[in-house]
Amino acid sequence: MHRLRQTQAFQSATQQQVPVSLAESQAVTNHRLSEALGEVLGQLRSFPSSEGAQLRDILENPHFKALLETHDSVAEHRSPSEDFHWLPVDPAAYDEWEMPADISSVRIVGLRKNPGEPLGLTVKTEDGQLVIARILGGGAVDRQGLLHVGDIIGEVNGIPVRSAEQLQVEIARCKEHIQLKILPSLHENGTNGAQCCVRAHFDYDPKEDKLLPCPEIGLAFKKGDILQVVNQSDPNWWQAKKVGWSGPAGLIPSQELEERRKAFVAPEADFVHKIGFCGTRISKKKKKLMYQIKSSVELDKAELLLYEEVTRMPPFRRKTLVLVGSEGIGRRTLKNRLINSDPDRFGTTMPHTSRPMRELEEDGMGYWFVSREEMEHDVRDHQFLECGEHNGHLYGTKLDSIRTIIRQGKMCVLDCSPNALKILHNSPEYMPYVIFLAAPGMEQLQSLYENARYSSRNLGTGTFERSSSIRFSSRRARTLESLTSLYEEEDFKKALEESARIQRTYEKYFDQIIVNEDPDQTFRKVVEALEILSNQHQWVPVSWVY
Repeated sequence: MHRLRQTQAFQSATQQQVPVSLAESQAVTNHRLSEALGEVLGQLRSFPSSEGAQLRDILENPHFKALLETHDSVAEHRSPSEDFHWLPVDPAAYDEWEMPADISSVRIVGLRKNPGEPLGLTVKTEDGQLVIARILGGGAVDRQGLLHVGDIIGEVNGIPVRSAEQLQVEIARCKEHIQLKILPSLHENGTNGAQCCVRAHFDYDPKEDKLLPCPEIGLAFKKGDILQVVNQSDPNWWQAKKVGWSGPAGLIPSQELEERRKAFVAPEADFVHKIGFCGTRISKKKKKLMYQIKSSVELDKAELLLYEEVTRMPPFRRKTLVLVGSEGIGRRTLKNRLINSDPDRFGTTMPHTSRPMRELEEDGMGYWFVSREEMEHDVRDHQFLECGEHNGHLYGTKLDSIRTIIRQGKMCVLDCSPNALKILHNSPEYMPYVIFLAAPGMEQLQSLYENARYSSRNLGTGTFERSSSIRFSSRRARTLESLTSLYEEEDFKKALEESARIQRTYEKYFDQIIVNEDPDQTFRKVVEALEILSNQHQWVPVSWVY
């Protein structure tokens, strides 16, 4: 064979064949199909058969002619050197890299870059290679679908890149089009993790997060926002978007990362348990010794509720309405007003007590009377929502009392302690709608107190009677009035700081916060909120559904 190729006849034939092949290729490339169409139609006219007429109708169709003209127009702007071919790979540019076994799998990816919009990907350096770490859902790269997590970026517009800084510089130089040389991933791509919707129980600003590698791709949110988590594969950063928002996904701290961060908060910087006023007097009021109702892993985790998985439900009526707030804020008054306004819709529980029955009292009229031994046994058996002691006697709300009201088809209205919110919230049996009655400002609170005291004075039940004849005629009367004013001011401060503490500690369980400045307006807001529940979809904990 070698001798045959060296002969003069073989070489002469080869030299003659190459121009012929190029000429034939050039002839095919330069041949216009629209011109050939006219020749074919001329020949068909000499064949009057039905098949010829049918073919002629097809070829004379305007759409078919437009197709041929488009082909000719494209062929005129294309040269033989522009045929598709594999770009060579320079091994010297990757001398420190582990090249894939199949070098033909190296590919060139073209991306379109929109001005002012990030590509929506992050990278990491792994074994000297620039690897795509994540692709943000809804971003430019995700929409084009040409890159995958784990792909290795070798070049940007022909320039080798080996670090995130180099990649950022080269991409910044690009205007509209970016050409990337991509090496296949050396590892199998993992799953994206489960997708779910969560309610955030804290505020987050990525610009203030020093742990976020790129604040521009972070997603800011407020407490109470509903977030759709689309990727949880990274243990520290989740990809999420706000429900109802069409923009791309952003990064948010994972549950694990935020828990670790909260664990390192210094006690002096923990504002959850700080009190805004100092030196206030603890007034002598009814002392409640709250019993521990339940101890479980779920309730312990609820103390640090950062993200709560929720699901969207059609309109429905909640089973319980829970009113919480500081002492004297008007919870019981509001509860009684709601029940009196619609007794067929609202009901409430009757407390149990170990106090002996008094004269003219009946069991089931105001209280259920039981022995102390029986009540303590039921408390240990977790049958009470809350229980306290006053003047040596136990008082409490039994869970069966709540169930009885619910079975009657009514919404059970409760004015319980905020400590009981965890039990109600974590059970689909009660499905509470929690309203926090926040204390108004000092002036409004004093006005409410004055109105209540004026009503009590007319009934002869005032704590300090100021209408006596010696009110302004003796120093003792003026001293009593000054003490009363001092006690009232301290009580106002106590109510304000207690209200603030409850809100900071238990706000994760609240569905609505109403500042109780005016009782009539507060009542209308509660009624309106309950009506909305019957007409709009609701985001509720998944534990209520599944």
